[in-house]
This record gives sequence, C-alpha cells and structure tokens, in this order.
Amino acid sequence: MSGAITCSVSDLSAMLGPNTTAAAEYICGQLGTVNNKFTDAAYAVDNTYLLFSSYLVFSMQIGFAMLCAGSVRAKNTMNIMLTNVLDAAAGGLFYYLFGYAFAFGGSSEGFIGRHNFALRDFPTLTSDYSFFLYQWSFAIAAAGITSGSIAERTQFVAYLIYSSFLTGFVYPVVSHWFWSPFGWASPFRSAQDRLFNTGAIDFAGSGVVHMVGGIAGLWGALIEGPRRGRFEKSGRAIALRGHSASLVVLGTFLLWFGWYGFNPGSFTKILVPYETGSSYGQWSGIGRTAVTTTLAGSTAALTTLFGKRLLSGHWNVTDVCNGLLGGFAAITGGCSVVEPWAAIVCGFVAALVLLGCNKLAEIVQYDDPLEAAQLHGGCGAWGLIFVGLFAKEKYLNEVYGATPGRPYGLLMGGGGKLLGAQLVQILVVAGWVSVTMGTLFFSLKKIGLLRISEKDEMTGMDVTRHGGFAYMYYDNDDESHRQGIQLHRVDPGSPFPRSSTPP
Repeated sequence: MSGAITCSVSDLSAMLGPNTTAAAEYICGQLGTVNNKFTDAAYAVDNTYLLFSSYLVFSMQIGFAMLCAGSVRAKNTMNIMLTNVLDAAAGGLFYYLFGYAFAFGGSSEGFIGRHNFALRDFPTLTSDYSFFLYQWSFAIAAAGITSGSIAERTQFVAYLIYSSFLTGFVYPVVSHWFWSPFGWASPFRSAQDRLFNTGAIDFAGSGVVHMVGGIAGLWGALIEGPRRGRFEKSGRAIALRGHSASLVVLGTFLLWFGWYGFNPGSFTKILVPYETGSSYGQWSGIGRTAVTTTLAGSTAALTTLFGKRLLSGHWNVTDVCNGLLGGFAAITGGCSVVEPWAAIVCGFVAALVLLGCNKLAEIVQYDDPLEAAQLHGGCGAWGLIFVGLFAKEKYLNEVYGATPGRPYGLLMGGGGKLLGAQLVQILVVAGWVSVTMGTLFFSLKKIGLLRISEKDEMTGMDVTRHGGFAYMYYDNDDESHRQGIQLHRVDPGSPFPRSSTPP
C-alpha cells in the first residue's frame, strides 16, 4: 500500500529531547505495527476484490451456456450445454498444469513463460491464488467463444481436444505477449523496451480473449463447412433459427452482469490512490470502466436494433443481443483508458462491424450459429483499433504507470505509434491462432474426428450422442400425457379447432 507510515528513532529522539531513546523506540515500534496492519488490510481488500471479480467472470459461463442453448435447434441442446461445462472443467485442469506457466511464469525472452507449472513455487511475490483463478476464468471464456462457431455439427471428442489445446497453450501464449511483464509487446515492460515505445494496449482482452476465441472458431467453422440445409445450391441462405429466444436473452443478461467483473476487475487491485490524500484513485478508474462498458454495449444494441429494422423490416431480439455483446467485446480492450463519450463511438461502430461481417459471411456461405467469429473476432479487432484512436494520455499513465512522452490515441493528439502497436497485435494474434488452431482443426478433419455423420446431424446429437432430448417431448398422437385444459390448432379459415385424433 502506498503512503506507508515511517518512523525514525533518531529523528524522534531529537524532537523529544535527551534521554528519550527508549520512548522513541516504543513509539516507532507501535507505528510500525499500525503500518503493517494497514498493509495487511490493503492486501486483503485487493485480493477480495479480485476474487469477487473472478466469480463474476466465471458466472459468464452460465451466460454462455444459456446463449448457446437458445441459439441452436432443440435437437442439439444437450450437446452444446455439455460442451460449455467441459470447457470450464477441461480448461481448469489444463490451465493449472500448463496454461498459467506459459502465460505468467516468469522469464521467457518475450515469447512464452517457463515457470510455475502446476502452480509449483506458487504464490509468488507478485501473484496469489486469486490471480490464478481470475486468469483461468478468462481462458475458459476464450474456449467458450469457439464452441459457438462449430455448434451442431462437431464430434464431441473434437471439443475436448480443441478446448484443452486452446486453454493450455494457444491462449496462454497470447496472454503472455500482451499481459505478462515479460511479453515482447507488453505495455508493462520498461519504456525503452516497449513496442513503439508504448506496447500494445489491450486492457481486458479485445484481442487476447475475444480475437483468440473468434479466430479459432472461424477456422473451425471454415474447415468443417456449413450445417446441412444452411445454404441452398443456388447460394441462398436459409435461416436455421435457434429454438429459444428466451434463453438467448437470459444468457445475454448474465453475460452483461459478468462483464462488470471482466472489465473493471482487470485492474486486479482497488486500493491504489492516484493522488495522495484525495478521493481520486483506482476506484475512480474502476467506476469509469464500468460506465464505458455499459455505454458501448447499450449503443451497439440500439444501433443493431435500428440497423436490422432497416435491413430486414423486423425488430429482432436475437440480433439486438448479439449487437450488445459485440459492443462489449469491442470496448473490452480500451475500457479503462477512454472517456465515456468515446465508448459511445466504439459501440456504434462495433454494431456496424457486426452487421457488415454477418453480411460478408452470408455472401461467402460461412456458417456460424452464434455469429461468434464475426462478433468476437470482428468486433474485437475493431476494439484494438479504437484504442489506438481514442486512448487518453492521462488514463494511460494512471493505469499503466506514468511515462514521459508515452504515445496515446491518434485522434486525441498522441501520434500514430499506439495505433501501430494495436495493428501489430491484430496481425500477430490472427497469425498465431490461424497457424495453431487452423492446423489442429485440419488435422482433426483428416483423421475423421471433426464432423459428425450426415445422419447424426439431421437427427440431432442429443438423440444420437447423448441419450435423448433435453426437453420432455411427446408425439402429437400420444394421448396418454394429456390432462386438463388442452390447446388445439385452428386451421386457417376454419372456426373450429382441429381434433387431435381422427373421427
């Protein structure tokens, strides 16, 4: 904790007068004890804050599960729910064994960490178990993004393989590059060693989390190909709508709630004063980050609402939910270093990016049931560019440490170096994930472990792979379950309900 209480016995003795050394030692000893108590309290508060943020980010897994379930057809609900559970479970084990070490495990020459495998020699002077838990919750979020892109046609064993590989190796390497103090593009390096004197600014993961998950999903969906029936031979797209808009909305609100741990929680500490003795400190930055997150998502939702109305003539709740999430994905990288008004610009452009990516996907016959690659990959990339344009110098120095002459947003008068660093991040993340995950999905396809059979796909994986439907279901002609009031379908033009049994 900054502003520690200090006491010098010699100085205090001089002020108290002769023969007061014992009294000075006693007073300094008591002040030292008080100082230690304050320091302990500060560590406890910061760790509690980080743990609470970890719980919020982990709760996003509930949101992912509900969103995914509502976005697929009913016949594949159990399958997609199980993959969400295993993203967290497999990710927990592999991030513990390998992922955390690769991401934050000490000296690495900038590419990959090499200490703390299986949390050996942990905690360290700079990291405690709360930090590990927080970073694990981010890793499984990236894996959850990918599962949406390849839903409804992927073998279960492929989910296990890609999820373990992504959380245990691919994602940790990227997070090391940009979030570890040793990463080659990290803004936490010494000033003379930073990329373009600034390092890439990706505060909570527009690139590290969202682009990684989105581009991994892009390659999985491209290599698998679209779901059967998604496009006609003529190229016309056929909508394969998810079975529950209610689950989509529920999942979206849960993700919105969890994002307040995702973005504000990425400060990792709350008791950091920016100005000694004032009411302005890191707690103020945390509050501002929550506001920018809210404004970007809200703006993107409204922009998508009216944009889709103009394009399709409908007020579509599913599209609005995706637009909201696209705004969140975009603001994640710069949420702590931009003004609230800039977050509105971020959300507006993010919605346009999502609409454009969806239109392009339809033209090239790319099929992504949750629009995950477009939403997280496309909007995540825009979020990195947005930082290079709108990052404010004052906020950069508060969040990343004061550095004279630090480059900041181009449109804020800070030159083009930060934007250059952001573009480098986009290119290297896209390249790294394409090489690793693209190769993995291609290999799984070659050995027959990627896509399910046509029969299984048409029937639905709940029945063919998981033992039955997710919901209680009866055939229309089965009268055994019918009790009480019944609803009957009325044929057009007929004033009477159609009988469910033949006369």
